[in-house]
Amino acid sequence: MTGRGRPWPVVGLFGLVTVLLAYASPTAAAHQPTGDYAPFADCPLSNPKTDVCFFARAEGGELRIGRKAIPIAKTMTIQGGIHEDRASGSQEFIGAEGGETFATAPQAIPGGRFEIAAPRSLPGYVRAIFDEFIAREATALTATTELAAAPSAVQIDTQDLAEAKRGGLSLPVKIKLGSPLLGEGCYIGSDAQPVSIPLTTGTTARSPSHPSITGKPGHAHFKDEYNLVTIDGDALVNDSFPAPRATGCGGMLAFLVEPAINAALALPVAAGGNEAVLSGTLQTANAPAVKASE
Repeated sequence: MTGRGRPWPVVGLFGLVTVLLAYASPTAAAHQPTGDYAPFADCPLSNPKTDVCFFARAEGGELRIGRKAIPIAKTMTIQGGIHEDRASGSQEFIGAEGGETFATAPQAIPGGRFEIAAPRSLPGYVRAIFDEFIAREATALTATTELAAAPSAVQIDTQDLAEAKRGGLSLPVKIKLGSPLLGEGCYIGSDAQPVSIPLTTGTTARSPSHPSITGKPGHAHFKDEYNLVTIDGDALVNDSFPAPRATGCGGMLAFLVEPAINAALALPVAAGGNEAVLSGTLQTANAPAVKASE
């Protein structure tokens, strides 16, 4: 890790949450690292501030929103670079170059199908048409976690992750709920008001409403004189983030659909009612070593 007396670039970090919107940095030139450094093809090497290349994946765990637990069954990745201010030790995340900074796929919400009854004030034949439409369109729900801000808004402290302290990685996200009935704009959180998930490899604070949970820093494997680090078996956790109501759901039927989806997920949820457990693998490399592999 660069700075603060560590001989390796970055340790103890996974790839996320736990969702899909991507942000890419402007590309000055294409890079093609080879061999063990091939995963860093989208490292922002054209940015002179990039000290460390970063590629991580979340391959398991779950995201619990309200009363629904969403298993992480499809890989989520986060990639880019890290600049470290050697004077202060603070770190800045830099978005991927020519690729996706944060890439996720829709995750199925078990038992996520929900029903909406036609208002009793409608004529009988209208209710029958409405109910038939709902039965046809109310398919299973999915959730896709998307980055809700520029990559620079991602907060990272690899030292805290390595030492299992409270800080580590904070992601501003929004969660897209997917179903033909919900339309394309149904989200929990937004760009203006993201869901902030501060993740740690340590132990969360115990509260009267729930016990603490503990992550894992993972196991580090070093190569090329500490220029390349692979971390496996890590787990980042959080149980203190709130979740607002879902909005933008259902189009013209929003007055019916939004209350139904919020009731199904028990939204909104105050801090302490949600939980994220994300486990996976991380690779980091010193930027000069990545360049040298091209």
